[in-house]
Amino acid sequence: MLHLALRMAAHRITALLAVACAVLGGAALITTTGVLAESGLRSQLPPGRLGGADVVVAADQEFHPSGDLPVALPERATVPGRLVERLAALPGVTDAVGDIGFPTALVDGRGQAVPAGGDPRTAGHGWSSTKLLADARVTGRAPSGAHEVAVGAGAGPAVGETVEVVANGRPAVSYRVTALVDAPDADGVYFADATAAGLAGRDAGGAGPRAGTVDLIGLRVDEGAGDGAGSGAGERVADAVRAEVAGTGLKVVTGADRGDAVAPGVGSARSLLILLAGSLGGIMLLITGFVVAGALGVTIAGQRRDLALMRAVGATPQQIRRLAAAQSTVVAAVALVPGVAAGYLLAGRFRELLADRGVLPAELPLTVGPLPALATLLLVVAAVQFSARCAAWRTSRMPATEAVAESRSEPRTPSRTRTGAGLLLMLGTCALSAVPLLSRTALGASVTSIAGILAAIGLAMAGPALVGSAGEAAVRRLRPGVAAPTWLALANVRAYALRLSGVISPLAMGVVFVLTYTLTQTTVLAATSDDTRTGTLAQYELTAPALGGLPDGTLTAVREVPGVRAATAAQTTTVVWEYEELGEPAAESAPATILGPDARDVVDLGVTDGGLDRLTGATVAVSAEAARTRGAGLGERIRLVLGDGARVDARVVAVYDRGLGFGPVVLSRQLAAGHTTTGLDQRALVRTDGTSAAQAGLSALAADRPGLAVAGTAPDAAGADAPPEVWINLALVVVLLGYLLLSIANKLVAATAQRRTEIAALRLVGTTPRQILAMMRREAAVVAAAALAAGLALSAVPLALLGQGFLGRPWPAGPAWLLPAVAATVVATAYLTVELPTRHALRTPPADGLRAA
Repeated sequence: MLHLALRMAAHRITALLAVACAVLGGAALITTTGVLAESGLRSQLPPGRLGGADVVVAADQEFHPSGDLPVALPERATVPGRLVERLAALPGVTDAVGDIGFPTALVDGRGQAVPAGGDPRTAGHGWSSTKLLADARVTGRAPSGAHEVAVGAGAGPAVGETVEVVANGRPAVSYRVTALVDAPDADGVYFADATAAGLAGRDAGGAGPRAGTVDLIGLRVDEGAGDGAGSGAGERVADAVRAEVAGTGLKVVTGADRGDAVAPGVGSARSLLILLAGSLGGIMLLITGFVVAGALGVTIAGQRRDLALMRAVGATPQQIRRLAAAQSTVVAAVALVPGVAAGYLLAGRFRELLADRGVLPAELPLTVGPLPALATLLLVVAAVQFSARCAAWRTSRMPATEAVAESRSEPRTPSRTRTGAGLLLMLGTCALSAVPLLSRTALGASVTSIAGILAAIGLAMAGPALVGSAGEAAVRRLRPGVAAPTWLALANVRAYALRLSGVISPLAMGVVFVLTYTLTQTTVLAATSDDTRTGTLAQYELTAPALGGLPDGTLTAVREVPGVRAATAAQTTTVVWEYEELGEPAAESAPATILGPDARDVVDLGVTDGGLDRLTGATVAVSAEAARTRGAGLGERIRLVLGDGARVDARVVAVYDRGLGFGPVVLSRQLAAGHTTTGLDQRALVRTDGTSAAQAGLSALAADRPGLAVAGTAPDAAGADAPPEVWINLALVVVLLGYLLLSIANKLVAATAQRRTEIAALRLVGTTPRQILAMMRREAAVVAAAALAAGLALSAVPLALLGQGFLGRPWPAGPAWLLPAVAATVVATAYLTVELPTRHALRTPPADGLRAA
């Protein structure tokens, strides 16, 4: 069987190229998704500034919902400071360091704030944290006084110089540099331990919400305990630490896991990779399966005569299907190797895109293992086997004589079951498209592209019947004396509806995919921008990114600027909302805004019930969508897990409409106090009287204070304010569109090349090459027009309902050039992939063309 499959594949190599290209591209896309998923589950950050710690004790920065993947918590949770002494007393521990990080920046000679470390929010540390660095080389002495610091060797100042330092929102103060620290990831400012604890509000006698705590505890073991915590003795120390902290919820990490403790946000980046791989995987599997099945359908349709003759000489139906599957698997195996290799390369480029857009930390590597390749192999081979057997099913089941008789034509009556199922699927997607009317969320909008692709699959199933009916109607309406090429083209449409629908359907899917996927992104972005623009009454915002947060006293100073009518502080964080869905516990991570009761003077959330003036204490405001779906109306109490893992019960005091622009939940400042990494406000929203004097006053204030920046709140029309996921999704559209176009082009070339016998027969009965070219061009025009019409028709309902649900009008938002560009691409693809193979076939003498059949 394998030998015969190889002989058939060699004889039909041109047709099988379409299958090879479909498998190669599909394998690359599936492998890319697999690498992203594996990296989200297994990738590890380098230990960074914890490289010298053998054991690290930190709070669990994940929320673990029942029966679901962990949810990363981005705000730093703390560890009790009293635990440091207890762990230092354990056998084998030589150093126990309670590490803290707080906002710190240097001020240069021009009065400009200069970030002192990678993340200004946590650039300040106590001197003892240098013990956690790997191979630290210190020039000078440790800071001991309240106005002494050490800095990283690359910061610029020398030992003995005086530098201005802004620490944790306080005014800039002069410090004397006593040491330079040279080690990997040693950038930062190191204070005397007591000074650092006081500046961060962590000293045991303080009154702050995080007094008496540290961010993490790093332990070093003596050399006799082994070389690092990976050794047996080092693991015994780690086990002793785990026993000491059992029941506290703290995590003890060693080896490669230490990198997770450096920055809590890294866990959310890995979770994003998993979610991204999951969302991309569904789309990619649908499109890959569709393209591979279509390519195999065209290829095996061209071999029906060979398969029918085998039935005539005694081959059983099972042998026919096995033969079709075997030759397809041989071709797939050849294409899988470069496809998988290309997938690993594509995953690397995609990771670079995510890092450039700030979605992933640049230090987070991809995990390159064999599992994605193995999963791709199993999925693609299964898809090829199934599709090939389905394509050969009809020929293998027919009596031998009927199979031979039908090998030069097509079934006159398409399968009613297939047609009915396709029509039902297209009708069903209309109901699915109504989701954006009911759920004005990003999740509700994502249904639009899924509905479009499912409708395109329904078109592929019902296509032969629809194309045949359209061709029949067109032929009946032909006027006498119509040109011969036109008559021949429409006659082919009627007689070979299955073949024609096989090339119309993937082109229509390409149209549907580009329109629905792109316009979904642009519509959601437009609706979000509209919510934000309409709901933001403030004309300006002040930020201090280089300082890690707004300095103390900024709001007071802003309110004293002439022309300022209102100013309030705002922050963003992440919460996990616990609720019940269909009687079962559920949890969802969501962004949250932190506002005070005076926020109504600078933002208008579209409050429909309650009021923002009640946003004090343990209270929240929720979007109308969340209130409706989660039973969180006015006065109800909801359960939240804050960004540092703290569980709180909060009362709903307001319900608002503009949830797309401001998120599903708004926290009061008192509720969030002590549960963010820095505790500083991220920005100040300022509403003025609109005069130039007020703008000039704000600019002067920002220029007078190091690190302060003022900007307008109007969204950027050029799209620079678009969230990173928009660019990621558009990059995905480009990649998948390239795969679709390549596969469609190969499929059209293969379908045209298989018509050499038909072209040769037409030439022998007197049809001129010019007439044949004209006929084929008219068929290409029919293909392009039908694909565009079908694609637009299948996209119309989902996009109209999306626009109505998100923008209040029955059309989406998007670039005006998109539809003409899609139409030009479809026409060019149909024309070139029919014209070139036809010209090649016309160069072959007719008699040779018939003998080669």
